[in-house]
Amino acid sequence: MILKFALAVFLALAPFGGALAAARSLSLGLSGDDVRAVQNELIARHYLVAGKATGYFGPLTDAAIKKFQCDHNVICSGLSSTGYGVVGPKTRVAFLSASAASDNPATLNPNAFTPRAVGPFEFSGWIPYWRSATGTQDVLPHFSQLTSVMPFGYSVKSDGTLADTARITEEPWASFIAEAKRNKVRVIPTVMWGNGASIYKILSNTATRIALENEIANLVKKNGFDGIDIDFEAKPHEAITYFSTFLKGLYQRMGNKLVYCTIEARMPLEDRYSPGTAPPPDATDYANDYEEINKYCDRVEIMAYDQGTINIRLNAIRKAPYAPVADLEWVESLVKLAAQSISRNKIVLGIPTYGYEYTVTPIPGNGYQYKLLWPFNPRYATEIAAKLLITPSRNEAGEIGFTYDPKILAAIAPAENESTQTQQTVASSSAAQNAGSQVNTGQPFNYLSWSDASAIKDKINLAKKLGVRGIAIFKIDGGEDPAIWDILK
Repeated sequence: MILKFALAVFLALAPFGGALAAARSLSLGLSGDDVRAVQNELIARHYLVAGKATGYFGPLTDAAIKKFQCDHNVICSGLSSTGYGVVGPKTRVAFLSASAASDNPATLNPNAFTPRAVGPFEFSGWIPYWRSATGTQDVLPHFSQLTSVMPFGYSVKSDGTLADTARITEEPWASFIAEAKRNKVRVIPTVMWGNGASIYKILSNTATRIALENEIANLVKKNGFDGIDIDFEAKPHEAITYFSTFLKGLYQRMGNKLVYCTIEARMPLEDRYSPGTAPPPDATDYANDYEEINKYCDRVEIMAYDQGTINIRLNAIRKAPYAPVADLEWVESLVKLAAQSISRNKIVLGIPTYGYEYTVTPIPGNGYQYKLLWPFNPRYATEIAAKLLITPSRNEAGEIGFTYDPKILAAIAPAENESTQTQQTVASSSAAQNAGSQVNTGQPFNYLSWSDASAIKDKINLAKKLGVRGIAIFKIDGGEDPAIWDILK
């Protein structure tokens, strides 16, 4: 696996050549995509400031290359004629070696996992602000089964200041939080932010970044929360260093309060690209630095859901139609990749409670085309199944689902607007297997797959087998399979 990753990095560093010797040497004054590829590698290793991948080999890149060469025993002094400050064969080999030992690995290495977690296995869950009444009511009788609850939450405005989107000081939150404290359950509100451009703008500015760190830390201490959950999504790669700096500053300000970090799932390269396909130069331009996250996050919650059709390897071996919320095998690969850099004592597996519906169109001789319609809570799917006399079945992803002909549903329930109902539920991704309904799969049909209590139990068992710290349910809002409370233990 490491050799495959090294090849991917080599292709990024030598985009114009098929062999090491064929790549041109890069030095002060040159421009091009190969220069930009080298700059991105320097940014990933913190030799160059994020945002400086301009494609022009200027003084900053020259200084960064010289420091890299010195650190990796390539050359540490001299003129450019001796290779100092020049990206040539020896420096490229050093890049490959550095990549193989990276703290942000891109391929699985079964011999590189951090030690298994110690201490009690933790159960946590997010409660969305848009279903606060039903979500809090659902959790109240089950505090004894939970370690943490994450009210979802606060958001960040475009000016970098917080907005209390959930109105967390009001009811039902106020009584709910008081009851959580009486039951010794941690209250860790989530700060959500999904505007990549705003994230980069605020975090790359020292003044606004520090102001946000201070505001979050003061919010936690003022309200007596047990910590904060940082969920900054859709960050550009150029924000990687600034986000790490933000986490470091926040961690230092939080004192004995906990910092939870919710991060997007990272897939191994071998699952993202077909065998024999060279990953593009930006394939490992990550927005999250696992090494830094491991330093400054007390819990790292991996959003192991919304798989859809992204996994090339599993798409090839699973029975179609196939576009799950979270295939068990896919989830395992995400956790193992993270566990090469992040302490398993901190890793928390995020588990979905919802599903997705797709329109699936057969492509003659080329499989299926999937159009995502909407997310849904389980009741939506079970009601459709009941109307059509369909028995949902377990699919190869370990989820439950079925296919159906939407024209038949429209004929028996013409007055119902199912899409409006479903769009009021959640956020995620799903799919299903043909469940025995009489559907002509040579014509477009609908496909549903969702995470029921059985699928959730499988992922809890997987988390325990993998030796991580715990699991976190997204989401608890009164719409999940009620049987989950029988397995959260």
